[in-house]
Amino acid sequence: MTVVFAGDIGGTKTILRLVRVGSVVPNAPIALETLHETTYASQDYPDFTPMAQQFLASASSALGMPTIAGGCLGIAGPVVGNRVELTNLSWTIDGQQLAHDLHLPFMTLINDFAAVGYGIFGLPSSAFKTLQPGVVDRTKPIAVLGAGTGLGECFLMPTGTTSGSNNYAVGASEGGHVEYAPTTPLEFELADYIRATAQVDRVSLERVVSGSGILTIYQFLCASKFADDPQAGRYLDRSTPAAAVSQAAIAGDDAIAVQTMELFVDAYGRAAGDLALHLLPYGGLYIAGGVAAKNLPLLEAGDRFLNGFRQKGRVSGVLDAVPLHVVLDADVGAIGSAVCAVLSR
Repeated sequence: MTVVFAGDIGGTKTILRLVRVGSVVPNAPIALETLHETTYASQDYPDFTPMAQQFLASASSALGMPTIAGGCLGIAGPVVGNRVELTNLSWTIDGQQLAHDLHLPFMTLINDFAAVGYGIFGLPSSAFKTLQPGVVDRTKPIAVLGAGTGLGECFLMPTGTTSGSNNYAVGASEGGHVEYAPTTPLEFELADYIRATAQVDRVSLERVVSGSGILTIYQFLCASKFADDPQAGRYLDRSTPAAAVSQAAIAGDDAIAVQTMELFVDAYGRAAGDLALHLLPYGGLYIAGGVAAKNLPLLEAGDRFLNGFRQKGRVSGVLDAVPLHVVLDADVGAIGSAVCAVLSR
């Protein structure tokens, strides 16, 4: 039995797990069984080590501590040399020092979206919704794109001629910060609105394609095209206004919400197609992040998302063979940390 320490560390909460791992079989999901799991409020701890020690003590009490082969943590922040300074916490985590402090053989630190990339190898086929079957080539790259609080991207490059999870190297990316490219007069107005209200010189893609981007689009429409509508702004006092807007759009009972999500889906589809042009991911392009899964009816309805994905002028045809899937499991990042720990042994 192989047991690994896995975690998903964010500025608000941290999820820690001990996971039992099955054998790695090519072309099959890695079998994972969670033995012990705890969610912590990140801000309650001065740094990560006391939290990890508390978790392992709790696991030992519950399980009788099994031998741990090693660990991996997915972290919302840039990882350099197996070390990271978290953006939204006053934590600095060094993988080698942490492994020593926890008496583990190793601790690998990876970007949280790289963890999502590993996570697709730990999910069954039922965890994906296929938007375009394409033609799978397991010797070609895999791409992952996901709107959540921001917009994350990663890529998986094949390292050999065999297939399976251990045939890929996962690379992090800051592709969510590329330039937003408006294509219609209304989208150019949106870009101008963002520059003015955010007081920025350039508009990055994640200012539109993200959970916060949904709210920005909605505010823009309320202030411009629907300025005289008595229903304008009705969701701004909600605890989760972006979610309220998307739910109203799915229900189809609010014109401003509907157009907000049309603009969002158009931009999301084009972003996915742009990433596909960069990498030609005939191994698959996966749309992760909570926004896609929660708004699946809007991504499937009509052809908005797929049109944005496919309409790339003279080279549109090269994207017809790209398999395109939505990841339905919101736990994919924590799963990916466990998969990475297995592959790091």
